[in-house]
Amino acid sequence: MKLSSLPSLQSPLQEEIDSRIREDIIGRLWPGEGSSEHLDWEPFLSYYTKQCKHALHDRGKHILTRTHQQILDITDQLGELAIREAIKSDLKQLFTSKSDREQEILNNSIDLAARLYLMISIGDSKYAVSSGTPLVWGEGNLEDFLLEYFNDPQVLSDSNIKFEKTFNAYNLERIAGIKVKWTDNLIDHLRIIEADDKTVEIFHHASFLKHVKNQLFPAGLLRETLRTLALLFPPHDPDTEKFLRKLDGNTVLDKQLTNCGQLRLSERQIETYAFWHDRLILLKQAFDQSRPATLSHWWHDRRNGVQWYTFWVAVVVLFLTIFFGMVQSIEGALQVYKAYHPTVA
Repeated sequence: MKLSSLPSLQSPLQEEIDSRIREDIIGRLWPGEGSSEHLDWEPFLSYYTKQCKHALHDRGKHILTRTHQQILDITDQLGELAIREAIKSDLKQLFTSKSDREQEILNNSIDLAARLYLMISIGDSKYAVSSGTPLVWGEGNLEDFLLEYFNDPQVLSDSNIKFEKTFNAYNLERIAGIKVKWTDNLIDHLRIIEADDKTVEIFHHASFLKHVKNQLFPAGLLRETLRTLALLFPPHDPDTEKFLRKLDGNTVLDKQLTNCGQLRLSERQIETYAFWHDRLILLKQAFDQSRPATLSHWWHDRRNGVQWYTFWVAVVVLFLTIFFGMVQSIEGALQVYKAYHPTVA
């Protein structure tokens, strides 16, 4: 039986995805890319379902696609490097009546398939689940479009950047007060939210990054993204495990997040990062330049040993000064009391 004729893929997009449909969707989206049994696909399927349900609101009048099969027919064309206009021409046959919104509906349908295929917010339609930065793809094929986007030249100097083992997600929050915001949008990975410079977005879908060997992505991008996850979420690290256990129970993270490999010394060098180079530099600078804001931050921030000891010696001296000052004050008060209220023999 051909994959294109699998009965499970004819089910409506809005219906719950069971294990059979899940396997068929993954196998059809990225065929021949190795076993996916050990990977965690629940976060991706949550993303897939959310995107489909939102696109189908208003009784689905903003898109043409209604089944998983129709979505996957579009992703097949995307993978074959079909240009956008050719895909739109093929999609027109799904119209059952004329519409004055034909172009908008066609574009929404293609953008939905592209978002599911790439985990990138393609399109800026109000009928899409927009997570952070959208990319507007208007013509040509997706491979050329992505290559142009990800090949922006590096701007920031990396001469003084070193990734010590203390540079990880746990210490970003514990020492620098930088919060992690999880994102399903690959292009927002490592983006510092400028509103407060205290939040960084992390694309946590390690299973997607491991499994997909899609030619549409620039060579090396997905592997490098995995290395950034290994940098921030080192495997077998008790502090990282504790950090993840503290998360809100509603947060569904990829269980492969802490299984992205152990980085060698050479892989911790900023020069080896091409796609995420500038964002890593900005994040490292935010970490290095942060100053403790609470006693907890001061206690855990041991990047500068001399400063740490100096601060806590000063705290101890201050505490002792206050303590002995209070003792002397109490002793003086007791002496005054005794002077006015002598003990009767």
